[in-house]
Amino acid sequence: MNHNPSQHLSEGGKEPVGGLLCGLGLGSDRGMCSPDSLVYTPSPTEDNTSSSPPLLLSPGLGSLGLGSLVEGAGADWESREELRLRELEEARARAAQMEKTMRWWSDCTANWREKWSKVRAERNRARDEIRQLRQRLDTLTKELTSVRRERQELTSENETLRQETLRLRGDIPPHPATSTSPSSSPLHSHITSSSSSSSVPPSSSASSLSSSKANANFKPDGAVDGPPGSPEPEPVRDVDLNRQKIGQQKDMELLESVLRSGAAGLDSEETWDIHGVNPTGSRSSSGLSRQERSRQLQEDVSVVEKDSSKLNALQLRLDESQKVLLKEREDKLALSKSIERLEAELSQWKLKYEELSKSKQEALKQLNLLKEMHQDELGRISEDLEDELGARTSMDKKLAELRVEMERLQVENAAEWGRRERLETEKLALERDNKKLRAQAEDLEEQLTKKRRQAASALDTDLKAIQSELFEKNKVGRKPDLSQHQLRNPLVLIHEYNEVQ
Repeated sequence: MNHNPSQHLSEGGKEPVGGLLCGLGLGSDRGMCSPDSLVYTPSPTEDNTSSSPPLLLSPGLGSLGLGSLVEGAGADWESREELRLRELEEARARAAQMEKTMRWWSDCTANWREKWSKVRAERNRARDEIRQLRQRLDTLTKELTSVRRERQELTSENETLRQETLRLRGDIPPHPATSTSPSSSPLHSHITSSSSSSSVPPSSSASSLSSSKANANFKPDGAVDGPPGSPEPEPVRDVDLNRQKIGQQKDMELLESVLRSGAAGLDSEETWDIHGVNPTGSRSSSGLSRQERSRQLQEDVSVVEKDSSKLNALQLRLDESQKVLLKEREDKLALSKSIERLEAELSQWKLKYEELSKSKQEALKQLNLLKEMHQDELGRISEDLEDELGARTSMDKKLAELRVEMERLQVENAAEWGRRERLETEKLALERDNKKLRAQAEDLEEQLTKKRRQAASALDTDLKAIQSELFEKNKVGRKPDLSQHQLRNPLVLIHEYNEVQ
């Protein structure tokens, strides 16, 4: 009889817990959402090591109107995320294009730098070569001026020697011979020439003979060159060979005439010595003795010998001067050729320099055009960067708003999470209470079963005792029909026994 209240109590204990769980939307028929089933998408600028709890939204909070809000916020967040990803892709594409353009500009500038370095190196090389050629030209012009000065000095000396030779040549021709003394004229001419040559110093006579040869060599050049004080020397001309040959022939004729005059003097002396004839027959009446004539002849012979030695020395000096003049002429021709070659090279270098200057001007124009294009491109790139910065600032503002909203949702989620944890703790406490109550109910049921068994055993013993008493009474003989009826209905007896108790 006592088991009904315990069963009612256990069922009543279950019903409030189930009603509370059903009222909160956490019953067994609703089903709970695990924390792992909800997706948490952190913001791009949020730190991954954030200590805030993840965004967990329970479907059981739909009664508070948060389910629809979270779904709307999730859809808006997805659309914003897609827009943000699209903008990021566009920004990356722009950045890649800008990087390509900047790399192209850097390559162009590097190529132009390399070309300009090559052009500059060629220009510097050309300048160095032009400087060297100018130095060589200066040295050659100095040498040429020195050679021309020496040549002018030689020409002046040649003129003086020519005048002396002309003067000597005017003295050398023999006087007209008389009928009385045929051999007196060559001797007199030789004596006058020897006396004139003895009056002139040997250096001047030697120089006169050498200048006769040099005059023939330098005569055409003297006509070509200007005065020694002229500021700019005239270009070198070729030597007239005919004039040189004529001058040489004249010099040779002069030497032959001198030698012939010397030989004629010697022959006359020999004839005078052999025949003993007085060459000055017309002057025999002057009273000169033979000894005086012989002494005079010896003096004349000594003078002629001296003149012959002087002529030999002059001939040697003439040969040496001819060699020197030939060497100087060859040097002058080589210098003229080298000057012409240097002038041709200088003209070529001038043409190259003009070409390089023209190419430099063209390159400068192209470089200015490229600089303008580069400035325009940089302006466009700066405008694009400003636009991108504006878009990025707007995106940052949107992200800040989304971050604020996310923080608010995280706060709400944390509050809901705290409520859920609190409800879970209450649920666990109720489950523990239910377990305790179930254990108590099981104990009570066990006690009831034990009491039932004891009662049943007691009823059996009582029934046996009653049956024995009734059997004894039946033996006595009272109420045989009633005892049989009672034996037939033991339940009635049990009921009566209970009532008695």
